[in-house]
Amino acid sequence: MSNELTLSTPESAGPQTGEPLMEVEGLRKHFPIKGGFPVKRTVGAVQAVDGVDLKVHAGESFGLVGESGCGKSTTGRLLSRLLEPTEGKITYRGQDITNAKRRQLAPIRSEIQMIFQDPYSSLNPRQTVGSIIGGPMEVNGIDPPGGREKRVRELLETVGLNPEHYNRFPHEFSGGQRQRIGVARALALEPKLIIADEPVSALDVSIQAQVVNLLQEVQREMGIAFVFIAHDLAVVRHFSQRVAVMYLGKIVEVGDRQAIYAKPRHPYTHALLSAVPEASLDEDVEGGDGGRERIRLAGDVPSPINPPSGCRFRTRCWKAQDKCAEEEPPLVQISGNAAGHLTACHFPEEGTTARHGDDVVLDEALTSLEKGRQKQP
Repeated sequence: MSNELTLSTPESAGPQTGEPLMEVEGLRKHFPIKGGFPVKRTVGAVQAVDGVDLKVHAGESFGLVGESGCGKSTTGRLLSRLLEPTEGKITYRGQDITNAKRRQLAPIRSEIQMIFQDPYSSLNPRQTVGSIIGGPMEVNGIDPPGGREKRVRELLETVGLNPEHYNRFPHEFSGGQRQRIGVARALALEPKLIIADEPVSALDVSIQAQVVNLLQEVQREMGIAFVFIAHDLAVVRHFSQRVAVMYLGKIVEVGDRQAIYAKPRHPYTHALLSAVPEASLDEDVEGGDGGRERIRLAGDVPSPINPPSGCRFRTRCWKAQDKCAEEEPPLVQISGNAAGHLTACHFPEEGTTARHGDDVVLDEALTSLEKGRQKQP
């Protein structure tokens, strides 16, 4: 396995054909809020995921991005059926698994695995590496040729660790090495789909590239489909062929990598891209002689307990009009978008990230600060 710090870039994804490996329609997850005295009753709900539609094809890398609190991790847990959906439909290889019971999910569990965000809390400190990686095989009654120990040692070598580490404990490894152990555990059952929930966000920047390159190499060699969840758009650009942008429980834009990073149409996607250092996006984003646009939004994401009516981004959007509050924009292909590039916006932006005119600054404090700087001699 390569340990180079340079991130390799996947080939651009073309139009997907055939039946999706996983398809999601109208997926919702609302967490009830209990209150009242003396009897606890439901007084509201946190609308963590509220009407998500997406498709993941066999062997592709699908990125899911958005700022903290937008529902990315909850979506990942719903796809892996670690959480029970409130509404919607999840279809895996043509089979509806939305409300499948434990016995019905048993043969599917081995095909859908998850890599968790925190490599320090996702590994049992009382188990050896051999027990952690071999556990899924034992639970599923799998006895590979040569035995489980031989298979575990092979997996350790696959993820770039020494097979002699079989009897060591998690505390003897660094963060990057622990995440490699998590990858090996996910590969133990030879899955067809891996949900990677922020797999590098807890690691040093110098280690992130190594883990991303490892996942890319695993995908190429084994043909595994990935749902790569992250808030770092630069990392997602290197790993994912298709990207979905999520805001406050909803997907606002989805398309192939080139479309999202070079020709975004939703204002929120423009704002996200403007916050990424230019050097990390130069390959896809052309800002022209005037550079890339800069957008700084006011305030925080609204509460998912009481989200805004209509378009949920309208309270922070510089293009918002009355229609945005009255009618929720559908996720559709709009004029000028390539096939498969869907946007949920009544008044989409131009398909470019080049600077045009003044920067969009919606934060009043920032505006005052910049005006003060301009007055200084």
